[in-house]
Amino acid sequence: MNRINVLVVEDSLVVRDLITHILGSDPEISIIGAVGSGEEAIEAAACLQPDVITMDINLPGINGYEATRRIMETSPTRIIIVSASYDPQDVAKSLRVVEAGALTILPPPLGMGHLEYQGRAAELIRIVKLMSEIKVVRRWPNPRPPAQPAPRIGMQRLPKKAGIVVMGASTGGPLVLKRILGNLNSGFAAPVLIVQHMSPGFLPGLAEWLRQTTGFPVQVAQHRQKITGGQAYLAPDGLHMGVDRRGRIELSDTAPIGGLRPAIAPLFRSVAQFYGPRAVGVLLTGMGDDGVAEMALMKDKGAVTIAQDKESSVVHGMPGEAIKLGAAMYVLEPEQIAELLKSLVDIKAGGD
Repeated sequence: MNRINVLVVEDSLVVRDLITHILGSDPEISIIGAVGSGEEAIEAAACLQPDVITMDINLPGINGYEATRRIMETSPTRIIIVSASYDPQDVAKSLRVVEAGALTILPPPLGMGHLEYQGRAAELIRIVKLMSEIKVVRRWPNPRPPAQPAPRIGMQRLPKKAGIVVMGASTGGPLVLKRILGNLNSGFAAPVLIVQHMSPGFLPGLAEWLRQTTGFPVQVAQHRQKITGGQAYLAPDGLHMGVDRRGRIELSDTAPIGGLRPAIAPLFRSVAQFYGPRAVGVLLTGMGDDGVAEMALMKDKGAVTIAQDKESSVVHGMPGEAIKLGAAMYVLEPEQIAELLKSLVDIKAGGD
């Protein structure tokens, strides 16, 4: 059995020993190093080449954000932030972690005498195992060359300009959404409806972060809200999102689909029904197959369908499954997706 090799980075010796004990208790995990500073973490990542790193934020010298960024530029590794600075309400901090290149952020384990010790310990082990299966994507210190323009679509396949864009994303989605929305013109005329699988409590902060970093208007959707061109709407926590025939948002607390609520499937299904060939469906990075069958339905109804390419995906689960099923007409990286969307959607007067 191949063990998961883990490097623990934590300046508190007590917490470092606790994390080491918890992870080392699982027969599938091997602790290959434990260090207490950002500088040591960067060196150890290069020398030891761990499968996973648990990283604290508050470190002497180089902090956890900067250490994560440098490791992802030089020795790309799956990094999980495990820090007492964790606050589920501080979405800006969590998204800063993701921007640096980490996969997720967790609170530190509690002492063995605490009532929640077993639960926290089991969750840490579960996340380490889960993240060990994710492909590593290198972060580049300087901007890469601009993407090639997206292929032009034959207008015979889209008799009218697109009236709505729907996107589904999971693991790695926030940064990809930032890249796509940030490349859309200010005059982009179609509404963009998004289902992003996230932990409860993060979506309002994600909407604010996307607004600030992209300049694109983003909000958390409300029931019966009239959708407006040039606006992006995020499905809220715990509710499926769809559209009705009058162009309003429908939210529902019906049963989770594949354990997910919101799920991508209801959104894509409703758009296939009410928009048909005037819709564009996009499946982005993420585990599983949520929305894949519904993307195929959108394609059958005449919509344009796009899957994110493997090279730019943190996890090529959903887009990969869409490609296998033949549901995706185009396989593109995020900047190319934005270019194709702009070619399919009218630009309002006064736009860029």
